[in-house]
Amino acid sequence: MASTPKPRHIPIRKEWLALRQEPVVEPKRPIIDAHHHLWNKADAPYLAADMAQDAAGHNVVATVFVEGKEFWRSDGDPLERPLGETETVAAMTRAQAALDGGRFRIAAGIVGYVDLAAGAKAGAVLDRHVEVGCGRFRGVRNASAWHADPEARGSVLLPPPGLLYHPGFRAGLAELAARGLVFDAWMYHTQLGELCDLAHAMPELSIVVNHTGGPIGIGPYQGRRAEVFADWEHFMGRLACYPNVTVKLGGFGMLMSGFDFHESDAPPSSDALAEAWAPYFLRCIDLFGAERCMFESNFPVDKGTASYLVLWNAFKKIAAVRSEEEKHALFFQTANRTYSLGLDAACSRPKMQTGREPDAHQLVRGR
Repeated sequence: MASTPKPRHIPIRKEWLALRQEPVVEPKRPIIDAHHHLWNKADAPYLAADMAQDAAGHNVVATVFVEGKEFWRSDGDPLERPLGETETVAAMTRAQAALDGGRFRIAAGIVGYVDLAAGAKAGAVLDRHVEVGCGRFRGVRNASAWHADPEARGSVLLPPPGLLYHPGFRAGLAELAARGLVFDAWMYHTQLGELCDLAHAMPELSIVVNHTGGPIGIGPYQGRRAEVFADWEHFMGRLACYPNVTVKLGGFGMLMSGFDFHESDAPPSSDALAEAWAPYFLRCIDLFGAERCMFESNFPVDKGTASYLVLWNAFKKIAAVRSEEEKHALFFQTANRTYSLGLDAACSRPKMQTGREPDAHQLVRGR
């Protein structure tokens, strides 16, 4: 009898999350959430209205959406099917902004999906994403998270090993760099050497490391946190030598991180999260500088571990030991600069981009 595949994500339990209530720490601090997803999965939908509701407690002025292989077109050129995600998110979030009265802008920046292994052909597809993104398309993520041991994997998706070395993929990255677009890199800590090679080979490419570099805490790495930290720290230190590399601090609410807060009877406090995660985040800030680090929620994936309010309270408590200038970079300015969002330092409402966007409801129904 075949065994049941292990879940790769922690389920969201709203009743469990509600057991932990906290006041908002530094409620006036402006935030750009540098990484979240939107999707219409049958068992766990998370659309713009859900994001707006979660973010309401903190002063979130804008967010960066990152692809989740959702809302793709069902026909046409396979290379262009991911355009459906970019156009749907642009429309959905613009409609939500109208409902919110422009309080803040979800997906002020869009990081979409283009198969960069298509090489030079990726260029025309990138241009199409820029068009349908109505001024908000800022980059591409191609996950390269690969591990030979299934027990160590944080996703059911399995890209080919050594993707970042592939000549065709490098050609696609060159198309990205030529347009001034960002490459969001998602891999495990065991692969960070590959990213070092890429950063060295392509200094013109802006690279953003997702999820604090992906230290694994499950499978063969369970119970080896000190050893993993040492390996992770070594390669993050090497990456920090390349000025074209920036880091997103977050993603530790995922199952693969191995912190297992979700196994407790009550959700963790922000103090508990801060204590567990501070060594990684503060080390990144030491290595890269606050001007090359930014906080991310990774919602709704990390919602299995903590509510949005508690998560950002933890981030603020971790950053409390830093200067005001550093905190502004971590919570706002690094994301603003990296993704060219165009928000002013006073954190007034985002400048609305012009351009006609398709109807959000029609797009969601049609994908």
